[in-house]
Amino acid sequence: MHFPGKFADQLVVEQLDRISLSFLVDDLAIRRGGSGANIAFGLGVLGRAPLLVGAVGGDFAEYRAWLVAHGVDCSAVRVFADVHTARFVCTTDDDMRQIGSFYTGAMAHSREIAMAPLRDRVDMVLVGASDPAWMVAVTQECRELGLPVVADVSQQVTRMEGPEIRQLVEGARFLMTNDYEFDLLLRKTGWTEAEVGEQVDVRVTTLGEHGVQIVGRDCGLIKVDVVPETGKVDPTGVGDAFRGGLMKGIALGLPYDVCAKIGSVAATYALEHLGGMSHSYTWEEFKLRYQEHFGLLAIPA
Repeated sequence: MHFPGKFADQLVVEQLDRISLSFLVDDLAIRRGGSGANIAFGLGVLGRAPLLVGAVGGDFAEYRAWLVAHGVDCSAVRVFADVHTARFVCTTDDDMRQIGSFYTGAMAHSREIAMAPLRDRVDMVLVGASDPAWMVAVTQECRELGLPVVADVSQQVTRMEGPEIRQLVEGARFLMTNDYEFDLLLRKTGWTEAEVGEQVDVRVTTLGEHGVQIVGRDCGLIKVDVVPETGKVDPTGVGDAFRGGLMKGIALGLPYDVCAKIGSVAATYALEHLGGMSHSYTWEEFKLRYQEHFGLLAIPA
């Protein structure tokens, strides 16, 4: 939904402990989404064949067909017919700030899914926002199976406590957050930035309009700017689109700066459209836009 104003103008700092607000919105759009599906979609349209793992409700059939048509392997998605698929309800204001709520639904059944049967079908596992108990369990299982993990704590950093977050991060190949989530992660775990660097091989932190920062044991510090947009339409799913692009580059073994640049282009496509999956492009169109801002991208689809 869209609120034609600014949330900041409606908040009285001295009364935050008594907050009770209703926003009259002027638009309602129902979109496909979910962090895992958004990232998988991004990889699918970029020519990869991601395996989506998670729990959904009895309302998933149409969504499944749509994802499959866009290159996503949904064979590892478990259906629980007696509940709805998880959903996010969000209101965005004129400053692109958001207030949202999340309904768990079928996601609560995620902990019934094991990775062992999928061991030979994956090279790396991105553990994104899902049922917190399952995020911890699947991370531990991946360690036991010898599968490299991308820790993407995402929105669940607000719900999880320090010990759980530490279990997700310790030993991860990559840690992905935005700058706000990373600050909250530091506060809850008690770690310093340097101590986080000792836990993971590479830290990827998106900085909104200021681009992305990558810090790694072997790559040092890398900064990549955003790709200018033709217009800001909707920030929902922009971070997920970035992750899809970044993971495309990682899967191809490209240098991290190139991976981040692919992610930056993908993120801007998402920003220019409503929802996290309304954008589309051919690989040639994508490479042309990359070239306009970063130079030649001489890799196949």
